[in-house]
Amino acid sequence: MTVAELQYALGMAGTVAFAATAVAAVAPKRIDLFGALVMGVITSIGGGTVRDLILGVPVFWSEDLNYIWVALAASLLAFIANKRMTGRQVYRAMLYLDAAGVALFAIQAVEKTMDLSFALPLGPILLGIITAIGGGLLRDVLAGNETLLMRKELYAVPVTLGCITYIGLLAMFPGAALTIGAVSMLLIFCLRSAAIYWHLSVPDSLLSRPGDSKETEK
Repeated sequence: MTVAELQYALGMAGTVAFAATAVAAVAPKRIDLFGALVMGVITSIGGGTVRDLILGVPVFWSEDLNYIWVALAASLLAFIANKRMTGRQVYRAMLYLDAAGVALFAIQAVEKTMDLSFALPLGPILLGIITAIGGGLLRDVLAGNETLLMRKELYAVPVTLGCITYIGLLAMFPGAALTIGAVSMLLIFCLRSAAIYWHLSVPDSLLSRPGDSKETEK
């Protein structure tokens, strides 16, 4: 499999994952099928659209409508599946699917950005993060839910570490892009899944607390 083929496969897999998370996010609100399909498409293409606009290249789905069709199909299947699941099961499934989606989209974005030699080495990392979490942010905002980024639970940190790992290992082993990509995606997914399962979060010492400024003034 070539790098281009890998990018395409990752994009499709991420599209499926994010479309399913969108339907799961709005399932408790009893949204109809049309609304679920719209949410699925917006979520699955949102981050990549922002990435391509920043890169100044044709938006990926405008040249290949298979992304839209896959998003619609995944949203439909998720809509049917959610009817058979409890609210708790749906929410947990959404979190783990989101973890898979961010892992897939992050590394795909890093690869595409590096191929275009855009603002190396920081550009690929930033666009990897934007692509990975952009769709999820749109999903949560449109669904009226608290965004995962605003929670204490580790979310963007695993994505950042995965992107840095990919670029660092690729610089040392330029001929092993496929293996390094798989390792980096697995790292993001495992770290994010661990954060979900064990409720891992940023230490309180690194967070600002509402009462701190008042206590300081006293």
